[in-house]
Amino acid sequence: MEKINKTEEEWKAELTPEQFEVLRKKGTERPWTGALLENKKSGVYECGACGNPLFDSSTKFDSGSGWPSFFQPITKGAVAYKLDTSHGMHRTEALCGKCGSHLGHIFNDGPQPTGERYCINSISLKFEEKPK
Repeated sequence: MEKINKTEEEWKAELTPEQFEVLRKKGTERPWTGALLENKKSGVYECGACGNPLFDSSTKFDSGSGWPSFFQPITKGAVAYKLDTSHGMHRTEALCGKCGSHLGHIFNDGPQPTGERYCINSISLKFEEKPK
């Protein structure tokens, strides 16, 4: 996958202030407020910054956390991982594998077959509806 390398100024010009705060500054949207939290349509969730396909709707589940949750990425390499020790915690950060934008975090309390929960900010995503 070809990586996207832009300056933060270039990202700032392309994204809304809210998107920039989450995607590039590693912010978090408030739980239960995301536009895609209740989305039940069939399709693909893409990176809100670069459009990289990240998650298929068939892997989305209701985790009760207040953020869209998925149990696996659409393909290997779609999501990158980084240790996050901010706020006195040890978590795994989920990043777009193409542009490095912050998506959310991964936890080991999801459903089978992976047991993982990709807890993703709605504002970090775009949704492309596909017919079933």
